[in-house]
Amino acid sequence: MAVFPWHSRNRNYKAELASCRLETVPLECGDYHPLKPITVTESKTKKVSRKGSTSSTSSSSSSSVVDPLSSVLDGTDPLSMFAATSDPAATVTVTESSRKKRDKDENSFVGPDFEPWASKRGEILARYTTTEKLSINLFMGSEKGRAGAAASAMSEKVRTRLEELDDFEEGSQKELLNLTQQDYVNRIEELNQSLKDAWASDQKVKALKIVIQCSKLLSDTSVIQFYPSKFVLITDILDTFGKLVYERIYSMCVDSRGALPDHFSPENVNDTAKETCLNWFFKIASIRELIPRLGISECLPRLTCMIRGIGDPLVSVYARAYLCRVGMEVAPHLKESLNKNFFDFLLTFKQIHGDSVQNQLVAQGVELLSYLPLYSPAMGWIFQCVSYHAPEALLTEMMERCKKLGNNALLLNSVMSAFRAEFIATRSMDFIAMIKECDESGFPKHLLFRSLGLNLALADPPENSRLQILNEAWKVITKLKSPQDYINCAEVWVEYTCRHFTKREVNTVLADVIKHMTPDRAFEDSYPQLQSIIKKVIAHFHDFSVLFSVEKFLPFLDMFQKESVRVEVCKCIMDAFIKHQQEPTKDPVILNALLHICKTMHDSVNALTLEDEKRMLAHLINGFIKMACVAYCFITVPSLVGIFTRLNLYLHSGQVALANQCLSQADAFFKAAISLVPEVPKTISIDWKLRPSEPFLLEFLCNFFSTLLIVPIVYRHQAEKTKHDSAVGSLCSDSKFSEGNPEAQPQTCSGDHPEHGVLFLVRELLNVIQDYTWEDSSDDKIRIYTSVLHLLSAMSQDTYLYHIDKVDSNDSLYGGDSKFLAENSKLCEAVMAQILEHLKTLAKDEALKRQSLLGLSFFNSILAHGDLRNNKLNQLSVNLWHLAQRHGCADTRTMVKTLDYIKKRSKQPDMNHLSELALRLPLQTRT
Repeated sequence: MAVFPWHSRNRNYKAELASCRLETVPLECGDYHPLKPITVTESKTKKVSRKGSTSSTSSSSSSSVVDPLSSVLDGTDPLSMFAATSDPAATVTVTESSRKKRDKDENSFVGPDFEPWASKRGEILARYTTTEKLSINLFMGSEKGRAGAAASAMSEKVRTRLEELDDFEEGSQKELLNLTQQDYVNRIEELNQSLKDAWASDQKVKALKIVIQCSKLLSDTSVIQFYPSKFVLITDILDTFGKLVYERIYSMCVDSRGALPDHFSPENVNDTAKETCLNWFFKIASIRELIPRLGISECLPRLTCMIRGIGDPLVSVYARAYLCRVGMEVAPHLKESLNKNFFDFLLTFKQIHGDSVQNQLVAQGVELLSYLPLYSPAMGWIFQCVSYHAPEALLTEMMERCKKLGNNALLLNSVMSAFRAEFIATRSMDFIAMIKECDESGFPKHLLFRSLGLNLALADPPENSRLQILNEAWKVITKLKSPQDYINCAEVWVEYTCRHFTKREVNTVLADVIKHMTPDRAFEDSYPQLQSIIKKVIAHFHDFSVLFSVEKFLPFLDMFQKESVRVEVCKCIMDAFIKHQQEPTKDPVILNALLHICKTMHDSVNALTLEDEKRMLAHLINGFIKMACVAYCFITVPSLVGIFTRLNLYLHSGQVALANQCLSQADAFFKAAISLVPEVPKTISIDWKLRPSEPFLLEFLCNFFSTLLIVPIVYRHQAEKTKHDSAVGSLCSDSKFSEGNPEAQPQTCSGDHPEHGVLFLVRELLNVIQDYTWEDSSDDKIRIYTSVLHLLSAMSQDTYLYHIDKVDSNDSLYGGDSKFLAENSKLCEAVMAQILEHLKTLAKDEALKRQSLLGLSFFNSILAHGDLRNNKLNQLSVNLWHLAQRHGCADTRTMVKTLDYIKKRSKQPDMNHLSELALRLPLQTRT
């Protein structure tokens, strides 16, 4: 028999449903309707030459009321016209557009993989605080000569600015002493706002003086622990001033020719803007103090050299950090300037241990151990800018320079924090050797191992050195006496241990953590780190039978004795169990522990618990109860006597499991149902009478196929690929429904399987159906095959007919994958071959009626689900039409109705090919 390829028809279920609905007829009620709003129009004559009319209506869709005043002025307001002529208001639009343009340019240079300064700002302000009193010098300003009075004549404007300069020279300043940190922050914010107000009121000189005063504060290191936060606050003001100056100059470039291009050159700028820019450079050059002049200038190479004149190494490194930050915003491609800043810093790094710094630390009572971390934000930023998209060779060069400086711990830490984790991981043993030999005065080695661990959590080191790396790091970590230092390092290295080692090594690490954190109840001060450890362990051990076999896991949970923290940990564990538990479990240890976890969450609810929290806890507890119910069903169903009772309960339990997102449990139910089909007897007792079982089996299998349409893919862990479900058995290698190329298929289960490829459950069920012994006088087997053909056609659609809420079916998971569709077509061809082979066996006198009915049924299936534009499939349908009428066994009325239906469908869009088919389908008389 010839092989006929199957081509499924593309279905648009929404359009088909809409075409089946009753036609809607519009209802015309005329102009009057009792619920229609009443409209009242009132006309008034104004004294002006135009007539205005207002209409009031109760309908919300009525037209807007015309304002007679605005109609007289033709939409122009004299106040708006006057305001439009002033410089500040006229440049608002230009300012906004310039800001967006500059932001766009910045994003085009620096990619999203570069961590912005804004993300570090909050961390610096929160980390570097002080309880000492601070002082600040405020410029009080002059109330003489405001812009409103000076705008009338240029001479008065010049005189006002000269008076302001004289006022500044006379020392119109106020020193505020004994400020708390919050007061200091508030004063800086007030200065920032004063800068914006002065600029908006056209008091450019006052704005410049505010910036100069703030820049001077950067040279003050009297409260040295607060300096990083002070740097952040002051540079915010410098950023504001820089944007204001840029936007002013940019607005002067906008004329009748339009705005500047995205990447403009000096030739695109007009003379007015050039002159104003030069004027600003002259103003900045006249500043006597070095640090204010550095902060306001914007010539990168010259400023890099000017920073060498700053004697204080802390002030110098933060000045270089600010220069690198501005450089990354305006010219990130100028790597020479960034590298020069870094190498200049290395040359002056030894000043940190000089006499001047040591004397300053003694005067303020600050130890070197507290002083060196003040460099971390600035050095980290400089290293980040230098290492951004830098080649791996630059890391090698920096490592060599660090060795020449005696492997300084602070430098080494900055290198490991800045460069890509892949570069650091491949050189893990080299870094460990440098850490061993480094000078850790003021910067302990365990912090270096913590930085190394952070990189190894993101990238994998060479496989042959992974155990040695862990041993070298843990030798240092386990010797730490301070519980806080210990837990900060251990938290990082737990991730590395879980990624690359088994439960044995993880158990050793957890035991060591318990040993260090239990004495003196040190765990009470480290709940965040302990929570992080639990999350990392759970993230890597999805099999709870393995997780709870870790000896120290449950004792580790006992350290969470604060109720709120314990509840959060319980939520994490239960959420992981619901998401990742693959198989029902009978382990009493696991069940008892999870039950205790649910009880802990339940008992935490009180009258003050928020509704969102209640819903979350209820969801987690219900998830465990659902799994418990699913497990109970899976265990108790086999004890029932009725074969179809068991089959239907397996199917219904699987459907309930799917509806509750218990995908692996549903998979187990469906496999159990498949394994039970061969046990169906030929007859069953119903009301004490023996009846054939095939009709009941046919009904069950049709329901089963309808469920298989929405069974999704469930990816399993790599280690579980070798597992076999004893209830299902393996496919026969000589089966007609075996996988064509299992090795080329995705690793899936449920609808598919990691070893047997796509559509595993469908193939397994077809193999069971084929091996089942059917009655010779029955055609139920072919009817089942026809239902399978309908299922496979529905599976090949881009969007399925129905779904389960919160469960992704294969239409969204496979997304029209070519391999999936190819395997689907192969299976369809195999099913068609079985149907045609059975039709061939019915070519006997006593079976001609059955052959006619099955032929017409198969024809209707092809008509409904097949793409008859395919020539071979079209010819097969014609052959089946003739087969149904060949021996005069067909019902003429049914054949006529079928042909009329085909002609009607041929008039629909994209159905013209059915017209040609109808011409090839003759109606034969019984004679």
